[in-house]
Amino acid sequence: MKSLYVVSVITIIVSFIVNKDKTIKGLTIGKNKFMNILPNYLKLLIIISLVLLLSENFIVTYLAQDNMILGLLSSIIIGSITIMPGFIAYPLAKILLNKGVPYMVVSGFVTSLMLVGLVTYPVEKEYFGRKATILRNIGGITIAALIAIITGILYGEVLM
Repeated sequence: MKSLYVVSVITIIVSFIVNKDKTIKGLTIGKNKFMNILPNYLKLLIIISLVLLLSENFIVTYLAQDNMILGLLSSIIIGSITIMPGFIAYPLAKILLNKGVPYMVVSGFVTSLMLVGLVTYPVEKEYFGRKATILRNIGGITIAALIAIITGILYGEVLM
């Protein structure tokens, strides 16, 4: 991550040397766009943090089951309904693994979380149409299940 900061600073310095006016104009545009996005981003981050704070035990309870098939189905259903960005989902996946949830179940949860959007269905339907939205969600669920099963096989949780 530090290397990205270093590369960014060096790039800005080079840009400033090449064309001072364009660099200042670009930085100003970037700052204004960031300030416009920031309030909504912070609201989303706060809401997601509260949901995770309240629901971590709920998620662990339903995902860490002795029956691998029920755990996988639960993970795909919960992942399909839940909304959270990747920068929250991946640390949550690590927490789930530390709490003893199998890799296959965590894989199904995170993959369906990213690929399926049952909560966003009304908005998606408006932009893409009913048929495309349903097909996309069915495809996402199918892919999430396949990825989870492959993960289970690779980690020795499912025997062929």
